[in-house]
Amino acid sequence: MLVHPQFDPVAIHLGPFGVHWYGLMYLLGFVVFIWLGRKRLARLNQPGWDEKFLDDLLFYGVLGVVLGGRLGEVLFYNPGYYFSHPLKILAVWEGGMSFHGGFLGVLAAMALFAKKRGIEWLALMDFIAPLVPPGLAFGRLGNFINGELWGRPTDVSWGMVFPQVDNVPRHPSQLYEFALEGVALFAVLWLYSRKPRPVGAVSGLFLIGYGSFRFIGEFARNPDDGILGLMTFGISMGQWLSLPMVVAGLWLMVRAYRRAR
Repeated sequence: MLVHPQFDPVAIHLGPFGVHWYGLMYLLGFVVFIWLGRKRLARLNQPGWDEKFLDDLLFYGVLGVVLGGRLGEVLFYNPGYYFSHPLKILAVWEGGMSFHGGFLGVLAAMALFAKKRGIEWLALMDFIAPLVPPGLAFGRLGNFINGELWGRPTDVSWGMVFPQVDNVPRHPSQLYEFALEGVALFAVLWLYSRKPRPVGAVSGLFLIGYGSFRFIGEFARNPDDGILGLMTFGISMGQWLSLPMVVAGLWLMVRAYRRAR
């Protein structure tokens, strides 16, 4: 049996101020986005898509991730708590960011960016899709460091006790999601996108991959506190939100290859 290390959520103390691990994870995700994005740009050799383009793209993406992720957490998972404590909505350093909300925020931000630049929206989404999973991986590490989003009780040998919850061994589901949504999804998308694909195909594969991996990972994750246990058919809110992603991804890939033919 393992015990969660109970990390200090503040990585660096600077007098009365502190730099939180959660914020550092997001920063690392954005740095890797730029690094991988430059590699993608060099391979695509698309006119007008340069480092300045990538910097502007990241700015819009950050706004979409932060605003959408926080609003998704508030509206999808814990509306009662946040409406009772409205100032806590701003406390993003304490954790609590919904991927599905952040995803919708990025879709809106990228639509605005594409319209401003006169770029096809799906082509832009195909470009950024392989750059996203490392950020998801860092986000799950932040969840693990914070000791949040713990797993369901288990008797497996690597079960981990989260003392802030109880003394019951649980799945370290944050690490499962790190491996699935971060490492595995990145490998699949990066390899697939190395060759030219029909417009929309890479985006479709992202939706299928993330939705499927998230759906699987949720079986080990404890249902979020904001939802009263499991929902209809015994699946969680995260699983319900992931199913439309898989369906949309399948439709996008079929549409992309039909149009290519």
